[in-house]
Amino acid sequence: MASFRVARRLWWGCSRRFVSTDPVLQLSTAEIAQMRNKLFSKEKERQLSLYPRIEKIEVKYVGKSHPGSIFLMNKGLSTPYTCAMHLSEWHCKKSVLALVDGKIWEMYRPLTQSCEIQFLTFRDEDPEEVNKAYWRSCAMILGCVLEQAFKEEYLVTLVRAPEVPVLSGAFCYDVILDNKLNNWRPTKENLHSFTKEVHKLIHKDLPFDVLDVDVKVALEIFQHNQYKLDVVKQKASQNSEGTVQLNRFGDYVDISEGPHIPRTSFCGQYEVTAAHNLESSQPELIRRVQGLSLPVELTLHHSVWYRLLERSQKLVTENRRTEVKDENEVSKTESV
Repeated sequence: MASFRVARRLWWGCSRRFVSTDPVLQLSTAEIAQMRNKLFSKEKERQLSLYPRIEKIEVKYVGKSHPGSIFLMNKGLSTPYTCAMHLSEWHCKKSVLALVDGKIWEMYRPLTQSCEIQFLTFRDEDPEEVNKAYWRSCAMILGCVLEQAFKEEYLVTLVRAPEVPVLSGAFCYDVILDNKLNNWRPTKENLHSFTKEVHKLIHKDLPFDVLDVDVKVALEIFQHNQYKLDVVKQKASQNSEGTVQLNRFGDYVDISEGPHIPRTSFCGQYEVTAAHNLESSQPELIRRVQGLSLPVELTLHHSVWYRLLERSQKLVTENRRTEVKDENEVSKTESV
């Protein structure tokens, strides 16, 4: 039965999921997370060293309030959040993403040249990009919890967080559990335990760091997960610069499909609602764990929230060919 415990020993019979099969080289999940975190920090320090001399850039704010304000910022060091600090506390707390010369930009991504900037919030007339970043970030938080959620004798392999639209009703993360858990059916209490761990991360107010890395660095960071290695290679082949975007909050590092929200505390209501067994060509059983969340500044009537919770338990898919085994559907979360 699943229970929460950060440190556990990895099961050695892991076949395809991990690159290294030598027992001497096997690490616990906590050790792997620490290694990824250290490699991320090392690469970030290397990239910062590319700016040995502080150069100034001009950033012009073109938003509705204080239009035309010009900030003198530090190239490669200052971020949109730094600019927001020069405007007001409201801009710091409400800005989810920035537009830098018309391009979507994360709040903690360093600025590299003089530019024009404005900020995006959940209350904008067209919040599409903000909503996508929020959904993506909620999925990443879910992945972090799932990786740390089981006893030490059980192996957990994160596969990916599919990019499903907000209108699908739920965000999700695909995961492979130890073969010993193939017959395990998550209960309402199990899902609630996942949710409790999520809220611990939310209350820690952890920033989402962002880093574009060379494919060689990404392969080193995810050397213990073959599924992540496949994603790295795919993304590098699609990028003319051959780089891969990574994000980190706390000591959890993952591959990104795009921009993220600034901090975990931007999440308000959040529940892990379902887990489905997927039909797949892979030999392992892949489960899609799903959840529902609202930003902290948005509220819904409880009856609407419960209807959305019920909807979020239905399998979300990227295409119509993905099917669920009816006998493996998780029991629906009951309304409180």
